[in-house]
Amino acid sequence: MKILQSRSFERKVKKFNKAQKVQLDKQIKRIAETPNLGIEKKGDLRGVYVWKFKIKTIQYLLAYRVTDESLELIMIGPHENYYRDLKKNINNT
Repeated sequence: MKILQSRSFERKVKKFNKAQKVQLDKQIKRIAETPNLGIEKKGDLRGVYVWKFKIKTIQYLLAYRVTDESLELIMIGPHENYYRDLKKNINNT
């Protein structure tokens, strides 16, 4: 399965330290193995899945889309204002 990243996802991950990136890679592998692992959203965000996980004490949300041959990582961040920013991000693409 091909894994694609959005610009906003790349920018956020760039700020992570090495240990956080290792944890993130483990979560991405889990999603790639089982694409329907996250919760599919409704309404404006239909077709977008969100997977929640913790790195140390911070809970992160990872938004992604699945097609037949690829996994598109849309956005990652803490819960605060996450869905508002996700809607803006999706509407801009």
